[in-house]
Amino acid sequence: MGCPHLCSFCNQHSISGSDAAPSISQVKLILDNALKTLGERVSEAQIAFFGGSFTAIPRKYMEQLLNAAQPYIGECGFNGIRISTRPDCIDEEILSLLKKNNVVAIELGIQSMDDDVLLLNDRGHDSSDVINAAELIKSYGFELGAQMMVGLYADNEQTIRHTASEIVRLEFDTVRIYPVAVLKGTKLAELYNKGEFVPPTIDSAIDICADLIMYFTNENIDIIRVGLHASEVVEQDFIAGIYHPAFRELCENKIYYRLIKHEIGGKVGEFTVHVASREISKAIGQNKSNVRKFMQQNINLKIKPNDSLEKYQVVILKEV
Repeated sequence: MGCPHLCSFCNQHSISGSDAAPSISQVKLILDNALKTLGERVSEAQIAFFGGSFTAIPRKYMEQLLNAAQPYIGECGFNGIRISTRPDCIDEEILSLLKKNNVVAIELGIQSMDDDVLLLNDRGHDSSDVINAAELIKSYGFELGAQMMVGLYADNEQTIRHTASEIVRLEFDTVRIYPVAVLKGTKLAELYNKGEFVPPTIDSAIDICADLIMYFTNENIDIIRVGLHASEVVEQDFIAGIYHPAFRELCENKIYYRLIKHEIGGKVGEFTVHVASREISKAIGQNKSNVRKFMQQNINLKIKPNDSLEKYQVVILKEV
């Protein structure tokens, strides 16, 4: 709702799992239930208005949504509101309104910072809109989030890495990385069916997204999500591209494979690999994929916890 354009990849019903905007009474019911479910953890949570371009929906309805949320914020409640919107739907007036209504975080659907990619995917804005919106949002003191896509029509490794570097340069606080999924009823589906668009393979998407995860991690940008949310509706409408309910885990498996491979170098034999305890399953790999890959190279691994290590750190000892 509120999107002035139908982007090449978008079937909003599939992505959001809904074809109707919530009523104010529904919003209150959702928040009442969330308060009960979260209990004392509610102070760590935020109310999120996602699934469209929040600042472009009818103003009266937007204000009603914000007003409905206010009693649930503050002492014994949520710590604020986060919204998602388009870069060309941000100005000082709207930011002042959001600030008054306890919005603390704004995520921009930037998708790409390459103007040709934006044009060919019918985004309806260019990279300058992203730059202007990002700088304005930061000046008002909001947490700034980016939502980028990987593997759009006309996308390539260079344009993807350029988008990532611009996210860093513009000092975004958070990022969501969405490898492209081709859904029924979209322009990408038409191009795919005509043979004019070839989405990335899952292996190539894992490779580039593993790079992005490490890049953003090293730049202290919080990675909120990698891959589309699991959804029955997406599964029904999915045609091609990347959709895997554990896509981030696959990327982190790849990261640990690379780290271990680098530390072992060209050696073979028995090795003990130490990682943070929460990272053991990632180092082992889904269905022991990393362990099995190394066994094929005459490398046997014992992976053990070491909580003096941080995420994406490994210490390796060769067994004698």
